[in-house]
Amino acid sequence: MHKDILKVVLIGDGGVGKTSLRNQYIHKRFTNAYKATIGADFITKEVETDDGKKVTIQIWDTAGQERFQSLGVAYYRGADACVLVYDVNNFLSFQHLERWREDFLKQSSLPTEEAKNFPIIMIGNKIDIDDRVVSRRQARAWAEVHSSEKMQIPCFETSAKNGDNVEKAFAQIAKMVKVPQMELDMNENHSFSLTSDTRPVKKSLCC
Repeated sequence: MHKDILKVVLIGDGGVGKTSLRNQYIHKRFTNAYKATIGADFITKEVETDDGKKVTIQIWDTAGQERFQSLGVAYYRGADACVLVYDVNNFLSFQHLERWREDFLKQSSLPTEEAKNFPIIMIGNKIDIDDRVVSRRQARAWAEVHSSEKMQIPCFETSAKNGDNVEKAFAQIAKMVKVPQMELDMNENHSFSLTSDTRPVKKSLCC
């Protein structure tokens, strides 16, 4: 079975709201109960691109706890885009974006040039909480430093609780990535294989 599939990986510290962002985007719901993600899992959503093409976004939610970071290679490889998530009320989660980005690019085993131009967006979550310690200016500066000439890093601020900017942030992914033709083989045990040799070249601007 052949489908147009985008594999998107959400990474960042535990507790920044990765699972909540995904649930808000897919199911339009939010819960205050916190349950740490163990390992990783994914769910899918079919979206329509600006040119009217239907694609399936496969959103991987990964554990933010340090003890699971060694498993990253199993989840990062084959990704078409990466979403770096931090909490605008937690400065350490913002500082750790550097480590998460480097770890992702390393474990993805991307060639140097592809790694430089790989589609990454950053999301500052929990803007509904009035305890901000990371400014928009700081986020934009980080994005500019880590952008390349061909691929700039868009930065969004969201509320997974209220849904603010969540749809907009995920919609940006489909705009940044040249949709690959991928082969998805799934069996009843939910094991799978993904193959693609298409890489993005489209440039985007940080908002």
